[in-house]
Amino acid sequence: MDISVIIPLYNEAESLPELSAWIERVMTANGYTYEIIFVNDGSTDNSWDIIEGLRIDNPNIHGIKFRRNYGKSPALYCGFERAKGDVVITMDADLQDSPDEIPILYKMITEEGYDLVSGYKQKRYDPLTKTIPTKLFNATARKVSGIKNLHDFNCGLKAYRNEVVKSIEVYGDMHRYIPYLAKNAGFSKIGELVVHHQARKYGKSKFGISRFFHGYLDLMSLWFLSTFGYRPMHIFGLWGTAMFFIGLISAIILGASKLYALANGIPLRLVTDSPYFYISLTMMILGTQLFLTGFLAELISRTSQERNKYNIAKEI
Repeated sequence: MDISVIIPLYNEAESLPELSAWIERVMTANGYTYEIIFVNDGSTDNSWDIIEGLRIDNPNIHGIKFRRNYGKSPALYCGFERAKGDVVITMDADLQDSPDEIPILYKMITEEGYDLVSGYKQKRYDPLTKTIPTKLFNATARKVSGIKNLHDFNCGLKAYRNEVVKSIEVYGDMHRYIPYLAKNAGFSKIGELVVHHQARKYGKSKFGISRFFHGYLDLMSLWFLSTFGYRPMHIFGLWGTAMFFIGLISAIILGASKLYALANGIPLRLVTDSPYFYISLTMMILGTQLFLTGFLAELISRTSQERNKYNIAKEI
């Protein structure tokens, strides 16, 4: 099969027939073998009924229905798991992504050798309350991830080699950082395509300002996991050891000062009366706790059966 199109959706019943027909026209015109996987993320409208009706007319359409609204990342994960196409394309269900971009995305993967191609909506039809936070978010994501050539990490229109989607796990709200996940999995050829952004025709945007703040927290989590996820002792053990020895040296200096004062008859208050004693003691305790945290995290990491699951690229 040439292409799998994965479309997560939440309350987009009005746009589904038009989107499905549009994708079908593009696929037929280019002679692609394809499947469309609609992932109904707990919609409260009649989206699932629409999908069932579309399936009757087109056997290339498949549907996944969640019991409730779990989010875009779980929807993509389930779609990735079932995708059979050599090239996997994701797009939103609100008709703001154009299926006419599919042929060039397909060629960039199959002919130009990209692992992942992300759309870039250079000209957007969104309010400033959405576009300004998006620009700030993308600038930070470029800096942290090191993927300098991407301007729109969160664009729903993306294309992947099938191997990419089978080698990454999208969870929580990590769909915003799929290029970063792919890079961490060893897929380094990541490209960008300027795509047409259409004004929303039906329904309303699901964007909220809370997603902006959650995005930064997720980015920091992903950075930490990608940097220290397989070697937690390197961060917790390092800082724990440093804190413990700073506290220990401070305590030794305090004790030595007290002994020197006693030996020379110099009046000096009790060691326990000094605030530095309690600071030193606190640093030693925190250092020990950090070291043990790193040790336990290392044990958990090493017992994971999937620790090296995705490391192999080819085998003969």
